[in-house]
Amino acid sequence: MTDPTIAPSPSKPRPTKDRLIFAAANLFSERGYHGVGLAEILSQAQAPKGSLYHHFPNGKPDLALASATWASDQMLLLIAASFEPADSFTEGATTLCHKLAKLFDYTGKWSGCPVSSTLFEGPDNAPFQRHAAHLFEGWISEVKYHGQRLGFTEEDAATTAQSFYMLLQGGWQLARVRRDSDVIRALPALLKLGDTC
Repeated sequence: MTDPTIAPSPSKPRPTKDRLIFAAANLFSERGYHGVGLAEILSQAQAPKGSLYHHFPNGKPDLALASATWASDQMLLLIAASFEPADSFTEGATTLCHKLAKLFDYTGKWSGCPVSSTLFEGPDNAPFQRHAAHLFEGWISEVKYHGQRLGFTEEDAATTAQSFYMLLQGGWQLARVRRDSDVIRALPALLKLGDTC
């Protein structure tokens, strides 16, 4: 989920916990919670089995929650980097969609939303559902904040942020199916915000 245009390359190896989270986030987004085993995560993270349970006592479920949080934080950084320098909501939304499309092209993996792939395809349990709701509400709140900052009323900002979130999720899936990142680039036009936004 990291934007290759703004994320610095690490100059030294990441701590084991970070490597586990990063590996899990990438693997879950590619194949979903049930499509990835612990051995594969440990191998990709180059981490010993004991380190997994040291950092994540409940194993895979704890790691899934942490990796979804990490992926969501990356999305929040992308939202902020896209909207903060923007002079209008449309400009911010366009920049965000172009960054996400570029990420699709850059990785070449056409992965799913890392939060959905991890938490909705994971065990059907209340903690996963609550965490997913919390993370997605965070995305909506961040976009709403920028909508208000850029001139929307609170009500219009809330409606637009929720609509934009729904477009992003649907566009993400359609882009995966079509293997076409232009689907994501086209999303801001579907908001129909008008000339002043």
